[in-house]
Amino acid sequence: MMELDAFRTDLDRWLDQYAEELRPSHSGLGTLDDQMRQLTKVKRLTYDAGWMRYGWPERVGGLGGSPLLRGYLGEALTTRDLVEPGIYSMTEVLAPTLITYASAELAAGMIPRLLCGEETWCQGFSEPSTGSNLAALTCRAVRADDGWRITGQKVWTSLAQYAQRCVLLTRTGSLESAHRGITALFVDMDSAGVTVRPIETMHGAEEFCEVFFDDVAVPIERMLGQEGEGWSVAMDLLPFERSTALWHRGAFLHRRLQQLLETAPEGALDPTSVGEVTQLLYAFRARSRATQHRLADGSRLGPETSIDKILVASAEQAIFDLVADGLATDVRIGDDEVSQRWRSQYLYSRAATIYGGSAEIQRNIVARRLLDLGNDR
Repeated sequence: MMELDAFRTDLDRWLDQYAEELRPSHSGLGTLDDQMRQLTKVKRLTYDAGWMRYGWPERVGGLGGSPLLRGYLGEALTTRDLVEPGIYSMTEVLAPTLITYASAELAAGMIPRLLCGEETWCQGFSEPSTGSNLAALTCRAVRADDGWRITGQKVWTSLAQYAQRCVLLTRTGSLESAHRGITALFVDMDSAGVTVRPIETMHGAEEFCEVFFDDVAVPIERMLGQEGEGWSVAMDLLPFERSTALWHRGAFLHRRLQQLLETAPEGALDPTSVGEVTQLLYAFRARSRATQHRLADGSRLGPETSIDKILVASAEQAIFDLVADGLATDVRIGDDEVSQRWRSQYLYSRAATIYGGSAEIQRNIVARRLLDLGNDR
């Protein structure tokens, strides 16, 4: 079994050897289409070489070994600017839960497609009328002779326009049954009745989408877990979205902070602010490292991952606030590729306290479920 130190050494050597082949073909930040093509290329090359398969179970096409191996792969690819961290994270968000809740046959058939870049998947959770109250979702699935029939709408669905599959939460019981009336399904996005409408964000990318389901047929065998078990599926998936999927984002933020310190004009950065931002970043990375090791040791991730999410959001916004201070002209009005990259990433950082569950929701989870401070009054 490959150990982390040997994996790190061998992977870094391989990345150096194939640097030219792995390098993005687009210049600068690139469009979202460019970033998706680059992600597909990198996943294919690393899968074919075996690197993308480490850390995943052999029963789904992996090569086994600790989850720390796949964590380091994401860190290495992000640090070298070979992948965009947000879109890369979707594999770590979705694959572990599918492995746990899908049938053995479905997981074995689908996971390799995601790992090798053949497919992109999306996550259909949020709805227009429910805000952060996931238990109030109304997208309905009804049992029929040919399986499930889905009608409803999702919103803020990342990368839906590129996705071949969707991990979808649906209402199969009454609203009064809340958590117990939710069922998770694995939906083919090319099914009749699925309509995707991209949403442009303030940093200029159509990363999110509205998705409409109009009497969409889904086979019974595409159910994840059992009927009414969708809340358990969500509670298994969300901790990955709020923790291990963010490890490589910490590496990305560390790299950006280094670049800022190297390029900011002399005297543009307040030393006290630099120290405070560095402290925030290292607090997140220490916490994230502990979470990665807990997962590797077999622990189940849960509500404590909200702490990881709070820390990374705080660090990300603080770093790019520092960018806005130190590179003010570039961020605001610069039109070269470097300035456009800084500006786009600054604007994206404004959403760090929203995506993956807002900062307010994360603090409520910490207060209620970790500190037992009771419900809101």
